[in-house]
Amino acid sequence: MGRAQCIVHRENRLLMVKHRLDGREYWCLPGGGVGEGETPVEAALRELKEECCVDGAVVRKTNEVMYSPQDVTHSFLVDIGDQEPRKGTDPELPPAGQVLVEVKWVTLSELPERDRAFLWAAGLLGIEEFHEQVRGWGESISYPGAERL
Repeated sequence: MGRAQCIVHRENRLLMVKHRLDGREYWCLPGGGVGEGETPVEAALRELKEECCVDGAVVRKTNEVMYSPQDVTHSFLVDIGDQEPRKGTDPELPPAGQVLVEVKWVTLSELPERDRAFLWAAGLLGIEEFHEQVRGWGESISYPGAERL
């Protein structure tokens, strides 16, 4: 069925959730699996409510990425007004098995390169504030681990 996720921002900060899985931590957009009989929009807003305890309204779709025919990720720009997010839970997981460890407003500079890469696939450059920010980064080349190549 695929996944659905929300891009929520305030100025140059993104609402991100930190997951811990198999001993690793990573930042991602609020989102999750699209359930049977559920549209990607419904799934994105449900996941936002579960993970961040806020209600949202979809402004527009930002991207759709097909990793395989069975694995499609739908990304949406979502407005939450002035609500303040807080860490929620995944109702499909038992209390001891929760993977969500933090909910936070973050800037791009606070994210590891690996986690930031998935934001580009989500359509972050289609949001003016982030497009302008990236345009100002200059022309120097950087690639994590390049010194080992």
